[in-house]
Amino acid sequence: MNRRNFLTSLAAGPAARAAASPSRPNFLLIFSDDQGYHDAGCYGSEIPTPNIDSIARNGVKFEQFYSAAPVCTPSRAALMTGRLPIRNGMCDDRVGVLFPDSTGGIQPEEITLAEALKRQGYATACVGKWHLGHLPQYLPTKHGFDEYLGLPYSNDMKPTPLILNEEQIEEPAVQETLTPRYTLKAVDFIRRHREGPFFLYLAYTFPHVPLHTSDAFRDKSLRGLYGDVVEEIDWSVGEVLRTLRDSGLAERTLVFFSSDNGPWLIKKLDGGSAGLLRDGKGTTWEGGMREPGIAWWPGTVKAGTVTAELAGTMDLFTTFITLAGGTVPADRAIDGLDIRPVLLGTGPSPRKEYFYYHGTQLAAARLGPFKAHFMTWQSGVKGNQQHDPPLLFNVEQDPSETVDLAKDNPDVLAKIKQAVEQHRAGVVPAPSQLADRTGKKKK
Repeated sequence: MNRRNFLTSLAAGPAARAAASPSRPNFLLIFSDDQGYHDAGCYGSEIPTPNIDSIARNGVKFEQFYSAAPVCTPSRAALMTGRLPIRNGMCDDRVGVLFPDSTGGIQPEEITLAEALKRQGYATACVGKWHLGHLPQYLPTKHGFDEYLGLPYSNDMKPTPLILNEEQIEEPAVQETLTPRYTLKAVDFIRRHREGPFFLYLAYTFPHVPLHTSDAFRDKSLRGLYGDVVEEIDWSVGEVLRTLRDSGLAERTLVFFSSDNGPWLIKKLDGGSAGLLRDGKGTTWEGGMREPGIAWWPGTVKAGTVTAELAGTMDLFTTFITLAGGTVPADRAIDGLDIRPVLLGTGPSPRKEYFYYHGTQLAAARLGPFKAHFMTWQSGVKGNQQHDPPLLFNVEQDPSETVDLAKDNPDVLAKIKQAVEQHRAGVVPAPSQLADRTGKKKK
């Protein structure tokens, strides 16, 4: 396959004037799987990612951007609903995820980002990994997306069906061609809806293990197979961005790139890197939940901006809906905040605190630069370690979380504990949708 000419089979067609405008933009949300904080050139990686880097170079790069969970299902549920997983039931007491024999999924009463934008007249598509339920009632097309192409859960689970809308079209999915096919679908959707407005959720299956890539990228990267996979994702991002430019949509589209959780460190060279951040996937250390966060919107988002303002994936729910002229649901608790001030360069982030959940357990909390750990996990090690008094780190000065400041800062710990008590008082846990697997409770 020729990486440059892969999409030439699609006629470009004349660029049309889009209905979307800076006050009512299109949205392209790009989400990778298990890609560590470090695993892009703009975050210090040795893996060349020129297209992802171009988003940062010409937009806003967040240095402190967080997922809502350290594993797939709950983090994606939070992204789609703007709500902590404990509120929407997409977590359990053992930091689990949905499996092919799970009977649960995202509930009909939840309002997804796609549903909210669809109400504002947006065309919507989900391309890639879903992982919010594989049964018919849980698929993307039942939750606000007009179109869907992808795997319903992680690619290490069997069976691995490729689904188009609501129909299984391939099983097992040919994973070597997934990224090119996702690219083709994404480009086609943009071209068909170039008069806008549209919301495209492009959620790559990789670099989740097992790693697969097409012939055009295999054995090309100095970083091995993991690098091959990330470089193909970067190529795909470039094709989609080029389509926006060629269609005259760049100035009318807000593009945001992030990842669902930290790198799968126990996979060694097949896993990614969190760089200086401590630990990775499955933990509430910084490496498990601090993610790449990059926004691009030519003419609206100031190019070359690097910000240390605090933000997270749940904030995209509130921000996108507000930019689309919609109203955030008022009949439920929404944890996402409006980060337009950071994106537009008009002020600081409204987010001053962050709560780190490990399944249903509130494991850590952040207030300003300080983060307190009440319990911790370690990659590849079963069980957790309780901390009384909590560990305390200044994660702006010490992102590797190596120097415990608890002894000398009792006043900081007291403030964090107060914030936690206030937060807990407002949280009503929903029944777990991960508990049932073919009718049997997890043990």
